[in-house]
Amino acid sequence: MDEKRIKQYVDELKTWANLLHDKWLHFEGMNRDDLNEENEQFGEKIQQFINSLYTNTYDVLSVGELQENADSLYKEWRTLKNSHAFTSSRYNGPSNEPVPIGGHKLPPLPYAYNALEPYIDERIMRLHHDKHHQSYVDGLNKAEKEMEKARRNNDFDLIKHWEREAAFNGGGHYLHTIFWNVMTPKGGGEPKGELLQEIKRTFGSFQQFKKHFSEAAKKVEAVGWAILVWAPRSHRLEILQAEKHQNLSQWDVIPLLVLDVWEHAYYLQYENKRAEYVDNWWNVVNWPEVSERFKKAKELMWKAY
Repeated sequence: MDEKRIKQYVDELKTWANLLHDKWLHFEGMNRDDLNEENEQFGEKIQQFINSLYTNTYDVLSVGELQENADSLYKEWRTLKNSHAFTSSRYNGPSNEPVPIGGHKLPPLPYAYNALEPYIDERIMRLHHDKHHQSYVDGLNKAEKEMEKARRNNDFDLIKHWEREAAFNGGGHYLHTIFWNVMTPKGGGEPKGELLQEIKRTFGSFQQFKKHFSEAAKKVEAVGWAILVWAPRSHRLEILQAEKHQNLSQWDVIPLLVLDVWEHAYYLQYENKRAEYVDNWWNVVNWPEVSERFKKAKELMWKAY
């Protein structure tokens, strides 16, 4: 194996190891309460392996050792993900069972609180996820239970209030649940495959899409979101704004990529510099997740009008 092939192999290992590290962070976030001390050391092993790839030089003999280390990490990962923690009900994918009325729960963050630094500060992530998102879950549950009570008692005097509460808090809960998952450490760049082609078809180029989405986010009046959606009626992508979580947007669309521009999403770090926050946010976009959402969403097409 010559020097060029060794370099190519090490570069491939870097890509693989970083991807494995992202998977570990997602797994750790989903199963934080179930991991033992030995499990938690796995993340340190991956990081040490990644550091060695970037700091050491390699020859033919040491490449063999690298391969052994990579194989060992992979076997340990397979054992870990097949353990009772990974196969818990929290990680078994979508359930066919409906959420009970008033039974919504805060989803776990799919990575560590500091994983998106330097672009989004740990303090922001803790407050945003644990406090703000939790408040939307609580508000939605309260509204659903009050409307259930109204039906049971045939008393709808306050139905307008509770419908508004359900719209606001439900929108906040669902959008934030998407938001956490369309971000990832070592994200950014551009999408690939079908999503990139669809973006080019709809917006002309990825850069034109990025500019449009960024400006939509920066110009949301007061607080709200920028949202890339699949529109089953028009059979194409669209960029929308939403004020608060539920106002001045469109219906009959499927969100793919969402950006929170409420002040609680950035003010502790960026103060009033929303534009800087928006520009930096592109470095943590999880394009594989967005692509997966697009793959499923585009299967839905209504008759076009």
